[in-house]
Amino acid sequence: MTNIYNAIIQAKTEKRKLLAILLDPDKIVWENLGYLIEKINQSPATHIFIGGSHVQNNILDELIIRLKQFPPLVDRGVLPIVLFPGNPSQISAHADAILFLSLISGRNPDYLIEHQVDAVPILKKTELEIISTGYMLIESGSETAVARVSNTKPLDRNNSDYAMHTAQAGEMLGHKLIYLEAGSGAKKAVPFEMIKKVSNNIEIPLIVGGGIIDLQGIQKAYEAGADLVVIGTAFENDHNFFESSPI
Repeated sequence: MTNIYNAIIQAKTEKRKLLAILLDPDKIVWENLGYLIEKINQSPATHIFIGGSHVQNNILDELIIRLKQFPPLVDRGVLPIVLFPGNPSQISAHADAILFLSLISGRNPDYLIEHQVDAVPILKKTELEIISTGYMLIESGSETAVARVSNTKPLDRNNSDYAMHTAQAGEMLGHKLIYLEAGSGAKKAVPFEMIKKVSNNIEIPLIVGGGIIDLQGIQKAYEAGADLVVIGTAFENDHNFFESSPI
């Protein structure tokens, strides 16, 4: 599977909204994997993201292989599986693409460039589609795993102008995507005003995730300008999340 980024660009051009379900390998219950995949198949998901702030189990390869082998997703047409890595150890050649993240909201050099340098020898041995992504952590009411692991402060949720300028800087640096992230299990989602301001002032696609707890939150993020919304904790806690009403 190739040209995942081009497909995202095409969807943005056609004003089609995209949805990714984020799976954390550390939280997979293997005995329930078939049921989980069935629920993903029944959902409106267009992508599967895989990753976490600190994946402790070396199960990435097995998880991705099994995702691609299960009949429900095969029958539907295998969804693109995109790595959302917390560090270079979270890379699998069995995925289709990787969000090559640079934490542009923080000032920790490890997450701005050092981890990316360390990842290069690994990535050169794969055929992964590499999608340069400006990653921005937004304050969400509590300390998230991303902030704790990266040792960076999130951006002020009440300063949309600074978030906009950060996103524009990421675009000017050549990033192909901007990702506004409240963090896994965040108490508050990225403010819709911030989504709107960022979306209206960049040309590249905008991903939004973290803290979205219901279908209305997804719809509002779309209306504010998100091109792709990521759902992780809400689906993780309730595999029937998408069955209450259509998006």
